[in-house]
Amino acid sequence: MCVDRDGPGAEATAELARARGARAACAEVADVSDEVAMERLAARVTAAHGVLDVLVNNAGIGMSGRFLDTSAEDWRRTLGVNLWGVIHGCRLLGRGMAERRQGGHIVTVASAAAFQPTRVVPVYATSKAAALMLSECLRAELAEFGIGVSVVCPGLVRTPFASAMYFAGASPDEHTRLRESSARRFAGRGCPPEKVADAVLRAIVRNTAVVAVTPDARAVRLMSRFAPRLRAVVARLDP
Repeated sequence: MCVDRDGPGAEATAELARARGARAACAEVADVSDEVAMERLAARVTAAHGVLDVLVNNAGIGMSGRFLDTSAEDWRRTLGVNLWGVIHGCRLLGRGMAERRQGGHIVTVASAAAFQPTRVVPVYATSKAAALMLSECLRAELAEFGIGVSVVCPGLVRTPFASAMYFAGASPDEHTRLRESSARRFAGRGCPPEKVADAVLRAIVRNTAVVAVTPDARAVRLMSRFAPRLRAVVARLDP
C-alpha cells in the first residue's frame, strides 16, 4: 500500500509496484502530519487488510536556512511531516502489531543529517535526529512483541527532493530561484533511490537497528561516534 497526500502520485507508485509484481498494491491519500487523517487511514487499512506486517515511514520534507531566520511555521511544517508523521504511523499502525503479538517490522527513513549538527539545515537535522531517537526507543520497547524497528539514513539521493526544498525567510520568487539552484547543484549527485529501497529490505530481513546507506552517511556517522571535535568543525561550515 502506498500513502501520499498527492493522490495521483500515490496511484502512480502503486501502479509501478504492480507492474513489478507486487500483489494487490493500492493507493491511499492522507497527510501524515494530520492526526485525524492518519486515524482514518489506520481504520481503513486495518478494515481492508488487517494488521500490517511491515510499516515504512518514508514521508519527508526539506527545510534550509539558519535557525534565527526560521519561523514557528517553518518548525511546525517540518516537524509535522518528518517527526509527527513518524509518530502517527508508529502509534496508529504499529499498535496493531504489538496487540497481535505475531511480530512485524517498522522502518523509518531518516537522513545522514540525523548524525551531524549543522547551521545550514538545523530544522531538518533536528527533525531527523528526533526520528532516529524515536526509532531506537521503539526498538527497545517493541522487542518484547517480536517487532523489529530500523532506521535507514541515506545521504544524498537522486530524487526531486532538492527541487521541493523550503527556504526560511524566502519570498515566493526567491523560493523558485533557490529551488532551481538547489536542484542544479545536486543534479547527478548521490545514489539512486533503488539503493535506499534495497537498504530498507535488508534492514527488515536482518533486523538492523541503524543503516547508514551512502558513503557520506557512513562517514558522518563514524565522525559522530569517534571524532566529535571534527564534527563540531564541520557543523560550522557552509557546504
